[in-house]
Amino acid sequence: MPPNAWTRWPLRESLTHEGQSETRLWIGRGIRIIVIGGLLWATFGAGTFSGWGLVAAAAGMAITVLAFRGFFHLTLERRIWPSIGLFVVLEAAAFGFFLVGAHLPAIVLWCACAMTAMERLPLSAAVPCSAIALGAFAGVNNDNWLTTAVTAAGLALAGYVVRLDAEARGNAQRLLAQERAARKAEAETAAFAERGRIAREIHDILAHSLSAQLVHLEAARQLIQRSTDLEADREQLLERVVACRGMAREGLDGTREALSALRGEMIPVEDFLRRLTAAEGTQLEVVGEQRVLSAEAGLAVRRVAQEALTNARKHAPGAQVRVRLEYADDNVGLVVRDSGGRGKPGELAQSGSGYGLLGMRERAELLGGTLESGPDEEGFVVRLRVPA
Repeated sequence: MPPNAWTRWPLRESLTHEGQSETRLWIGRGIRIIVIGGLLWATFGAGTFSGWGLVAAAAGMAITVLAFRGFFHLTLERRIWPSIGLFVVLEAAAFGFFLVGAHLPAIVLWCACAMTAMERLPLSAAVPCSAIALGAFAGVNNDNWLTTAVTAAGLALAGYVVRLDAEARGNAQRLLAQERAARKAEAETAAFAERGRIAREIHDILAHSLSAQLVHLEAARQLIQRSTDLEADREQLLERVVACRGMAREGLDGTREALSALRGEMIPVEDFLRRLTAAEGTQLEVVGEQRVLSAEAGLAVRRVAQEALTNARKHAPGAQVRVRLEYADDNVGLVVRDSGGRGKPGELAQSGSGYGLLGMRERAELLGGTLESGPDEEGFVVRLRVPA
């Protein structure tokens, strides 16, 4: 037995009724009522006390019950010396009952004190307290010594078994509380992860759609400023407005698609990339044996493609962009390469949050993949590879 087992208090959960079934609680209450009723009948029903003696005996019984309740509360608060003090009071009450002729209440009180001390006190205090109570019981018992010894040992063993049962119940309650706390923390972590996922989806969709609209709105603004005859340029302005409307519709479709993706309902990655590259006027090449990707991998490919094309449009206007989707045995890769823009980025390069590449890299790393980006011989390249 570890040394601290002698000085360690029983678990708080084992000293309360928490975790006990209603049936067990009512059985315990019924047993206590029966025992107390029997003691009252044995004490006052035989006519042993009368007059002021009867009043004193009733007061003694009431004080004993209150002392027992106080002992339960003090042990729950883990106050060792006040608990031992009340135990001494209970022992004195048992001797008082015995001296005035109430032998049965005295014996029951000694046995109850022995078992309760063994259940609720640290073993360093429970063992001597139980030994004192059982020693007093053995000293006044009129049976032969063998019967007395067996009864005392049985009571001590019963008290220790009750202690072990309470400890087991307390450990079960503590483990249950820890499991509930772990499940709550897991649910909160999942909620935060889902919020982060939704935030990334909103960023990627809005950055792609709004920057595309901004391109056409900027072109329309410059056309209006430079134009000397708006009627002559009406057709070009109308084209820009129609394009903005198309971009807005695309953003709405992307939002719906994101909601479908969060529900696990997505079109194949190849179809999505074909639509995206057709709308952007870029080239798409698919290499390897095509297969269905996991929802997370497919979503990462979609969003990285959108973000890379958005960056190419903003920072390299007029550049030729090529998109390559590569299927490998245990992963999928995406390469978006531009040839370098022929125009100046201008105001469009200032739009957006500036966290596009960081968001793409975080998305890849969350899946155990990698994302590399930087200039190459021609222009700028973004390489994604995620397990799939």
